[in-house]
Amino acid sequence: MTDDAFDLAIIGGGINGCGIARDAAGRGWSVFLCERGDLGSGTSSASTKLIHGGLRYLEQYEFRLVREALKEREVLWGIAPHIVWPLRFVLPHHRRLRPAWLLRLGLFLYDHLGGRRRLPPASTLNLRSDPVGRVLKPAFARGFAYSDCWVEDSRLVVLNARDAADRGATIVSRTACVSAERADGFWSLDLRDAVTGTTRTVRARALVNAAGPWVAEVAGSVVRANVPAPIRLVQGSHVVVRKLYEHDAAYIFQNADGRIFFLIPYERDFTLIGTTDQDYKGDPSEVCISPGETDYLCRSTAEYLRVPITPDQVVWSYSGVRPLFDDGSADPKQATRDYVLQLDAPGGAPALLTVFGGKITTYRRLAETALSMLQPHLPPAASRKPGWTGRTALPGGDFPMDGFEAVVATAAARYPFVPPATLRRLFRAYGTRADTIIGGAAAFTDLGRVLGADLTDAELRYLIGHEWARTAEDVVWRRSKLGLRLAPAEIAAIDTAMRRLIEDGPTAA
Repeated sequence: MTDDAFDLAIIGGGINGCGIARDAAGRGWSVFLCERGDLGSGTSSASTKLIHGGLRYLEQYEFRLVREALKEREVLWGIAPHIVWPLRFVLPHHRRLRPAWLLRLGLFLYDHLGGRRRLPPASTLNLRSDPVGRVLKPAFARGFAYSDCWVEDSRLVVLNARDAADRGATIVSRTACVSAERADGFWSLDLRDAVTGTTRTVRARALVNAAGPWVAEVAGSVVRANVPAPIRLVQGSHVVVRKLYEHDAAYIFQNADGRIFFLIPYERDFTLIGTTDQDYKGDPSEVCISPGETDYLCRSTAEYLRVPITPDQVVWSYSGVRPLFDDGSADPKQATRDYVLQLDAPGGAPALLTVFGGKITTYRRLAETALSMLQPHLPPAASRKPGWTGRTALPGGDFPMDGFEAVVATAAARYPFVPPATLRRLFRAYGTRADTIIGGAAAFTDLGRVLGADLTDAELRYLIGHEWARTAEDVVWRRSKLGLRLAPAEIAAIDTAMRRLIEDGPTAA
């Protein structure tokens, strides 16, 4: 078997592809993953950033999905406590919408369906006396609070890829699979580097199509599969405004159209508002928020907030396309968020597994299910048993799930020359691997130039060498959200600095 022959090849570097790669590499299989853009540059970086069961999915009787997702909250918090942490949600009772008894029943199920252990239970709130009620209209006198978790979604993708690579997987970004066909007991994949145009071929015993919104395109034009691609593309958009309140709780609001939307504390100085649900037609790479969506989100806040949001307050927005399994629902908000996996291995031919749908919360369980389906088509792997990914920390997360403040305090004593806000940001993003960035520095100037906000040469070198970053967009909008604090000229200067760093030395991850 040549160096370019693998047990498993994966098309798609979103959360599902990278999650499968991590699990498979950790079990001892040889893994190749290609992504035609940046890792996590599609749907996986455009979520509402929540690790949650999906309270509203209870009304759709998605009990299996909700239970699995609820169980995953504390699992993911435990393996990545630097990028996952608890978040308390405030749900005001709207008299004209769902009755209070129905909300209480839903929250009771939410507390007891998924094995909650560390997260606090739901409670009732007096919004006229509790500080969380101050931002709301006086008409909202009663509400409820419950717990879910927050996640830095695009960092979750990169950390899964980093761990997969640390365990032997080959991860290549900006590399498109232009064709794949079965030949001589293997899948043969023809690849093209999107930057240089160079081509190469790799072989694999089994293939996973985890291309997200492009899954149907890959199935049809790349793999030429004989199975249907029942995919429904649904656009979800978010807006970001300056911070609306001082406390650290989020809000979940009901709309008269049956949708819900969130207000969430974001990047210390901002508030995130979203999301929308509307069918999408067109190229997913060109998705962007429409004026109608912006207006919808702003108008929705007028129902609840003392001072509603207006479009001119929006400082940033982002949109993603959810690749939902098409279950025939007439309304996008009713379409299932569950994942569906289709295996095609006719007559013992090399297997093809196609991934439809899924939520970022359940990516790890999706990976386990995918590998259980593929296992008969792969050679024996004895390194680890199924479930290991829920017991083993992601890179930088090797500390107790409630130990982040202790980690920061220890780092502050070790690196007194790093400004406190910068130190906290670095350890939030990289966990204990922030030590690799700061390294043997004895002064902040040892980290090199400050390229804007608090981004240094040292951090930039780390992102290029360890996290596949190649452009300023990769750094300021996916590996971080420093773009919120940078001027266009500063972002352009970062792009220039990255090109020079890439040209000056080896940067293979």
